Amino acid sequence: MVEPLAPLRLLSCNIQAGSSTRAYREYVTRSWAHLLPNGKRANLDSLAQLFSPFDVVGLQESDPGSFRSGFDNQSDYLAERARFPYFSHQSNRLVARIAGSGNALLSRLQPQELLDYALPGRIAGRGVLLAKFGEGESAWQLAITHLSLGQRSRHLQLSFLAELLADAPRLVLMGDFNCPADAPEMRVLYRRTALHPPTAKTLTFPSWAPDRSLDHILTGGFDSVDYRALPAAGSDHLAVAVTLNG
Repeated sequence: MVEPLAPLRLLSCNIQAGSSTRAYREYVTRSWAHLLPNGKRANLDSLAQLFSPFDVVGLQESDPGSFRSGFDNQSDYLAERARFPYFSHQSNRLVARIAGSGNALLSRLQPQELLDYALPGRIAGRGVLLAKFGEGESAWQLAITHLSLGQRSRHLQLSFLAELLADAPRLVLMGDFNCPADAPEMRVLYRRTALHPPTAKTLTFPSWAPDRSLDHILTGGFDSVDYRALPAAGSDHLAVAVTLNG
């Protein structure tokens, strides 16, 4: 018999490397801000406050330490500020030490194992960070990812994830999918793994006037409640939260 899991509060957040974007025009008018460290520490401090009530947080677009982050590993900084004892970073892309990006895990639970994989795609630089918690029948897995913009690359990446996660009966996959949970390319996950789409469509992008559902927490083998979107400092994505039981 599987031991019940105490309620766990999970959050997935694309932190946009600590940058702020509050309108489409700012991608152009404030493009310089994405390459300079100015203002990012204040955004990270706000994010740490958001993260504090949660048990497990998955990050996307976390800078591992480049010029734009003041050479700080942003996931390390957030873990320290929000007092997460366990954390890990998967660096997927570094551009001449000017800008870097990757996935990260912040956790109050100790992982039994941490693995990272590169994802297939037309352009390199996407990955999945996989954490395994618990033992025996109570074991469960958490995967954090950030998929490509192109549908063809996403299909390859989702097929890879479906194979990677196929044998896990208790499972969470979270991240920035760059597509809705009911997109055609997502079907391979639901066919080949225990994962199922969220019960409600939650709009997450752009954060200032969300009209697209791009960020998701998919679960399998759990009862999930309180699925919702939350502001994430100045990021152009809203964060997604859920509570797991079972």
